[in-house]
Amino acid sequence: MDLGSPEGSYLELLNSDADPLHLYHLYDQMDLAGEEEIELSSEPDTDTINCDQFSKLLQDMELDEETREAYANIAELDQYVFQDTQLEGLSKDLFKHIGAEEGFGENIEIPVEAGQKPQKRRFPEEHAMDSKHRKLVPTSRTSLNYLDLPTGHIQIFTTLPQGLWQISGAGTGLSSVLIYHGEMPQVNQVLPSSSLSIPSLPESPDRPGSTSPFTPSAADLPSMPEPALTSRVNETEDTSPSPCQEGPESSIKLPKWPEAVERFQHSLQDKYKALPQSPRGPLVAVELVRARLERGSNKSQERELATPDWTERQLAHGGLAEVLQVVSDCRRPGETQVVAVLGKAGQGKSHWARTVSHTWACGQLLQYDFVFYVPCHCLDRPGDTYHLRDLLCPPSLQPLAMDDEVLDYIVRQPDRVLLILDAFEELEAQDGLLHGPCGSLSPEPCSLRGLLAGIFQRKLLRGCTLLLTARPRGRLAQSLSKADAIFEVPSFSTKQAKTYMRHYFENSGTAGNQDKALGLLEGQPLLCSYSHSPVVCRAVCQLSKALLEQGTEAQLPCTLTGLYVSLLGPAAQNSPPGALVELAKLAWELGRRHQSTLQETRFSSVEVKTWAVTQGLMQQTLETTEAQLAFSSFLLQCFLGAVWLAQCNEIKDKELPQYLALTPRKKRPYDNWLEGVPRFLAGLVFQPRAHCLGALVEPAVAAVADRKQKVLTRYLKRLKLGTLRAGRLLELLHCAHETQQPGIWEHVAHQLPGHLSFLGTRLTPPDVYVLGRALETASQDFSLDLRQTGVEPSGLGNLVGLSCVTSFRASLSDTMALWESLQQQGEAQLLQAAEEKFTIEPFKAKSPKDVEDLDRLVQTQRLRNPSEDAAKDLPAIRDLKKLEFALGPILGPQAFPTLAKILPAFSSLQHLDLDSLSENKIGDKGVSKLSATFPQLKALETLNLSQNNITDVGACKLAEALPALAKSLLRLSLYNNCICDKGAKSLAQVLPDMVSLRVMDVQFNKFTAAGAQQLASSLQKCPQVETLAMWTPTIPFGVQEHLQQLDARISLR
Repeated sequence: MDLGSPEGSYLELLNSDADPLHLYHLYDQMDLAGEEEIELSSEPDTDTINCDQFSKLLQDMELDEETREAYANIAELDQYVFQDTQLEGLSKDLFKHIGAEEGFGENIEIPVEAGQKPQKRRFPEEHAMDSKHRKLVPTSRTSLNYLDLPTGHIQIFTTLPQGLWQISGAGTGLSSVLIYHGEMPQVNQVLPSSSLSIPSLPESPDRPGSTSPFTPSAADLPSMPEPALTSRVNETEDTSPSPCQEGPESSIKLPKWPEAVERFQHSLQDKYKALPQSPRGPLVAVELVRARLERGSNKSQERELATPDWTERQLAHGGLAEVLQVVSDCRRPGETQVVAVLGKAGQGKSHWARTVSHTWACGQLLQYDFVFYVPCHCLDRPGDTYHLRDLLCPPSLQPLAMDDEVLDYIVRQPDRVLLILDAFEELEAQDGLLHGPCGSLSPEPCSLRGLLAGIFQRKLLRGCTLLLTARPRGRLAQSLSKADAIFEVPSFSTKQAKTYMRHYFENSGTAGNQDKALGLLEGQPLLCSYSHSPVVCRAVCQLSKALLEQGTEAQLPCTLTGLYVSLLGPAAQNSPPGALVELAKLAWELGRRHQSTLQETRFSSVEVKTWAVTQGLMQQTLETTEAQLAFSSFLLQCFLGAVWLAQCNEIKDKELPQYLALTPRKKRPYDNWLEGVPRFLAGLVFQPRAHCLGALVEPAVAAVADRKQKVLTRYLKRLKLGTLRAGRLLELLHCAHETQQPGIWEHVAHQLPGHLSFLGTRLTPPDVYVLGRALETASQDFSLDLRQTGVEPSGLGNLVGLSCVTSFRASLSDTMALWESLQQQGEAQLLQAAEEKFTIEPFKAKSPKDVEDLDRLVQTQRLRNPSEDAAKDLPAIRDLKKLEFALGPILGPQAFPTLAKILPAFSSLQHLDLDSLSENKIGDKGVSKLSATFPQLKALETLNLSQNNITDVGACKLAEALPALAKSLLRLSLYNNCICDKGAKSLAQVLPDMVSLRVMDVQFNKFTAAGAQQLASSLQKCPQVETLAMWTPTIPFGVQEHLQQLDARISLR
C-alpha cells in the first residue's frame, strides 16, 4: 500500500489500515506538526517532549474502547520489535524479592507549579481473555498503578548505564526510581541522582535526532547492524528502590555454575592432567612460524602452504601464548575463530595440541571454561548417529558423563570453549566434509559431516575457538583459506638435530657414544639432511645406537630406504611367518583410506599383534577405550606400504608407475596420501635384493620385484623432464637417488634443462642435497631460480658454490644475508662467487619491501665501492636491464621516491616500466623526481608511464627532461593519463629533438583537437618516428580521421 503523508490526529492514524512498519520508516523522515509539537533541544544528548501531549494520549486511551484496541495493536508490534528473548528469564524474576513496603502507593501526590492543574491518568485494565488488550503496566495493589508527572517538558538523558532508567526529581515526590532492563550494573557504580529523566527515543540511523514516536532503533529492526539504543522486555516496567537505599542482601551477585557443570569441568581437567606429556624420545623446543595459504602453481583451485623466503619468516617467539593472543586480537564478538597448526608428519603437532589441553588443566588459559582435545581418528564412526556431545567427548575416548544440563551450558557459552581437532587429515576420506549440509543442535542425531560443517560454517557453537592440526598437503588443509590464523611447525635446524641426538644418548644411558654417533651421521650427507625431520632423526639415533653396541666398525646406510631396512631387518628375522607382509598390507590399505589406526581384531592372530607391539612397530593409542593400535610413525607406515607394493602380485605391472606420483593420471588419479611411498618403492625395487627387500621377506616373495624393476626402468627412461613441474622433478631426483643405480641416476641428471626454476616450490635440506648432486653429475652449466623456496642460508651457499652454477636468482634479503654470513666466516672465495653469480634481471617490485631490498642492495654497493668505479660494481646492479614497478595507487606514490633515488645506480637500464594493471599513480611529483634521473639513464630505450595520473604539469616537466634521452629512447608511452592541450603542446615541441624515438603512445588523455593538431604538425618534422598513437575521446572522430589521412603513421586503434 502506498501511504502518503498522514493527516489528522494520531488516533485516526492508528485506527487506519496503514502498515505499522511502514509508519516507522515514514515518521523517521518527517517532523511532527500540529498540536502534538515536539521541541528539539540544541544539545546533542538532550531532547524534550511536551508532557501535555503525553497526558492527552493517556486520556484518549482510557475513554475510548476503539482507541484502546488500536494502542493494544501497537503494543503487540512493539513487543515483536523490541523483545529480546535472551533477557526474558532475567526480567521475570529480577524484582520478585521487592515487597509491598518497597513499592509505591496508589495515590502519590506530586506538587505542581502554581497555575497548573494536576492531572492523573490511570492505565486501563487488561481484558483477561482477550490477548489484544494488553497491559502496559501490571495492575497490583502493591505496585505502581499510575504515576503523575509535572507539566512542562521532560528532559531526556542518554548518559545512564545501558539498560538502566532513572526517574527522579524534586517535583515527583520520589527519591529515585530505577527501571532496569538488560545486564545489571554493579552496586558501586555511580548513578545520576537528580533531574527528571526518562529514556530517550531512539535516533534514526538515517537522520540523527529523529523524534518520531514510531521510529525504532536500528538494532531492533531486521538486518540492521547498529546496536540497540533501547531495551524492553515483555513491555513491563519494573521498579525498585535506589541502590543506595538497598541493604547488602539486595546486591546482585554473579550466579554460580550449576553443580553438574562444575563437576564435569573438574573431571575434564583431571583427565588432561593424566595425559602423558612427553612423546617417545627427547624434546627440543621449536618455534612456530606464521604461515598462510596461497593458490598453487598449477591452474587448479587447490591451495597450498605459501613458501616465504628464509629472512621473511615470522616466528611466533611467544609459543602457545602468542598463538592464542592472535586469536583474541582478531576475535569478533559472537564469531567462531579458526586457528590451524600445519606441519609434516612427525613434526610434533599432536604433542603440541596435547600440551594446550594440559596447560588449561593446570589452571592456565583462563579465557576458556572448557577445552576439548579430540584426536580425529576417534571420529571415524559411519552413519548419522552423531550428537554434539559425541564430537566433544567421543565414546571411544574414555568419555565423560556429559548430561543435558552440561551440554546446554556449553551451547549457551560457546565463546568460553576451545575445541582441538588433532590430526585433521584422518578425516580426508569424507569428501566435501567442510561444505556439506549443516547439522543442528536438535536432539535428532546427524552425520559427522553435518556437525563439522556446522562448526566451520559458524552455525554450531558460534563464537567458540577451533584449533586444528593437519598436514599441509591434503584436501582439508586446502579448505582452510578462511582460517583466522595459520601456523606451521618447522623442521629441525642443524643445531637442533644435534641437540636431539645428544639428549637421546643421554637419556638412554650411553652418553659416551654421542660424538661417535654424530660422526656416523656426518659421514652420510643425505641422512644428515634428512635428520631435520624429528622422525628420521629418531630413527638415525636408534640405528646408530644399535651399530655402536655391536662394537664392529659401523657405518650408516646412504639412503632413506637403507635406513629403514636396517631398522626392520632384525625384527623381520624374529617375526612369525608372514607377519611383516601382513602388517605391510594393513599399512597400505589404511593409507588408501587416509587412516593410521586400526582395531586389534584386524590382525590374523594374537601372536602377530604381540610381535608388532613388542618390536615397536605399533603402539597403543592414547586414552581410548577401544582396542586400537597406531603405527609408531607415519614414515614407517609409508615404508611398510611400499614393501607391500614391491612384493605383491595383486597390483598389475602397468599400474605400478602411478604410485611414483610423477605423472598422475587424469582419470582416477592416485592421491599420494602416503607421500613417502614413491622413494621407498624405488629403493626396495632397485637396490640389491640380498641387502634390501630380501632382508625383510622370503626370497620367493622378493623375486617378484625383478619384474617390477623392468617396468619402472622403462617408465623412468621415457620420462621427459622438461614437462615436469618443479615439485615432481625433485621427487624424481629422490627416486633416482634411492635406486642406487648409476645408469638411472646419470640418465636423469643429463636430461636436466639448463635453466631450472623452483619459484614457489619449497626446498628442504634433502632436496638441496639431491639437487646439488644431480647438477654436479650433469656436467653442464645451469642457472637457478631459487626465489620463494624457503631455502636455508647454508643450502643456498652450497648450491651457489657449485662450479656448474653460472648464475642464480634468489630473494634480495636472503642473498644479502648470505653475503653477510660469508663475510663474517671469512669465506672470501665463496663470497666472490655468490656476488658474481647473483642476478636480479628482470626485477619487478610488487611490494614496498622489494623497493627497500633494492635500496639496500644499492647501499651495499656504495659501501664496497665508494670510488664509484664501474668495473667494481655488483653484477646484479651493473647488468640490470629491465625494471618494473607495480605497487598500485596507494603504495605506489609512497614507495616511488625511494626508487627514483636509486635509479641512477642502474646505468645499464634499458626498460623502465611504471605501468600497473591497478595504476601506480605516481603523479606529477613522481614524474618530476623521475625526470631528474634521465641524465644518468643513458641506455634507457623504453619508458612506460601509462596510467600514472600525469597532468599538464607533469607532461611539461617530462618534456623538459626528455632531450637527455634523445639518443637512446625508442618507445615512450603516456597512455591513459590526464594530459590536456598544454601538455600536448610541450610534447609536440620536444618531439623533433627525439632523434631515436620510434613509437609514442598518448592515447586516452584529455587534450582536444588543438593539442592533436600540434602533435600531428610536429610529427611531420620527425621522419624517424614510426607510430604515434593518439586516439582520445575528447577529439572529434572526424578530426582524428583527417589527421590520419594527412599522416598514416598516426594510429587510432
